Amino acid sequence: MVATIEKATGRRPRGWLGPALSETFETPSLLAELGLSYVLDWTNDDEPYRLNVPGMLSVPYSLELNDLGIFTMHGTTGPDFVRMVTDQFDQLYAESANSGRVMALALHPFVTGQAFRAKYLDQALAYIAGHDGVWLTTSDEIAAHYVASGAAQ
Repeated sequence: MVATIEKATGRRPRGWLGPALSETFETPSLLAELGLSYVLDWTNDDEPYRLNVPGMLSVPYSLELNDLGIFTMHGTTGPDFVRMVTDQFDQLYAESANSGRVMALALHPFVTGQAFRAKYLDQALAYIAGHDGVWLTTSDEIAAHYVASGAAQ
């Protein structure tokens, strides 16, 4: 699978998000053998952390702020989505005064990219980006920063 992704994109993946977050306790070891360095399948923290497998990290991912569930399973409205995202951000931003926090926002173009929802995503992102010290980034960059900071030691 990793080779297929590399062939299709021209870039070898560094991390992994399992289909439907379906992971076993062996998955991190198998992914490490393939040269990957992090997983997004453990949705239990707002900060990266080391796994018991050498060289493997867990990078935060969110089921709660996942547009697929929010809009298609729970019937959340656009304004409610904005409120959820900004409330989550406000809490994590306050907590980040003492240590970094990751606010994972799981988005799918076929959900939030719908014309009648896009403006609400724009509103939420404008709110977040309007705060000092916010780093809008990717999971690859989060994992690399965590390792470079020495926190992964």
